Amino acid sequence: MQCGLVFRTGAVVALSLLACTSVAAQIRFEDQPFDAQVLRPSGQPVIPVYDGWYENNDGTITMCFSYFNLNTEESHDIPLGPGNNLVPAEYDGVQPTHFDPVPNPKLTEKYRHHWCVFTVQVPAGFQGDVVWTLATGVDTLSTPGRLHPLYILEEPVSAGRMVTAPSLAFAENAPKVMGRNGLRTGPLKARVGEPLAITTWVEQTPSDLLTWLGWYKHQGPGDVTFSDEELLLERPGSATTSVTFSEPGDYVLRVQAINNPEFPRNPTGSFEFHCCWTNGYVEVSVSP
Repeated sequence: MQCGLVFRTGAVVALSLLACTSVAAQIRFEDQPFDAQVLRPSGQPVIPVYDGWYENNDGTITMCFSYFNLNTEESHDIPLGPGNNLVPAEYDGVQPTHFDPVPNPKLTEKYRHHWCVFTVQVPAGFQGDVVWTLATGVDTLSTPGRLHPLYILEEPVSAGRMVTAPSLAFAENAPKVMGRNGLRTGPLKARVGEPLAITTWVEQTPSDLLTWLGWYKHQGPGDVTFSDEELLLERPGSATTSVTFSEPGDYVLRVQAINNPEFPRNPTGSFEFHCCWTNGYVEVSVSP
């Protein structure tokens, strides 16, 4: 029985689908035909994605990369190395090693993949590609980042949509950073099994917008548990989550702050428009 045949009997259709699933499971992902039902609970790869690029004030260029885990329940951990690398090698190491399933936010509408989880800054006049390669099981997939004019992103303000990325800081009186280039802090100190409280200070324009904060494990050897993976701020101020680590080692946590004036109760909708949000990265050294 071949995939793609149409039958009128429901039982035969069911058998046909089972046969197709069996065949597809034996074919490498990049060799499979398009399937609208590609999302499954487990067994699927992680796809590296190139979102686009923007020019910084100093003339350098920032490239944005994201990922799409095609599993609704299964996460993946892919260490830095042959199965998770950036070329040229000088940019390697900033990418995530932990890949969460398809997002299913509790506080907002669903969004489909993890947007611009890291950036790469290249010099003005850069020629060539920055290639991200991920290997999930038998599947090795790559995406090239290049300065194509169709991939220009607005950053950190979208004049057409009147959206501005929130400003983010990790201390009350510290300078705030806006945009996907991100803010980095640490290393903070923690112990296995003991919650570590992390507070972020956020401002947004206009000030009456809701701001959504999402926390993720970016890199690290063990499991990470957040007391609040998502937080909503109805006005400028601070928000705190507590994070617990299962194993000692060096970790990087990622936070994203975003709002969307068109959908006040769905601030993550701005992800779909590629503008505008702010990334933050927290380094944590965890001892036994």
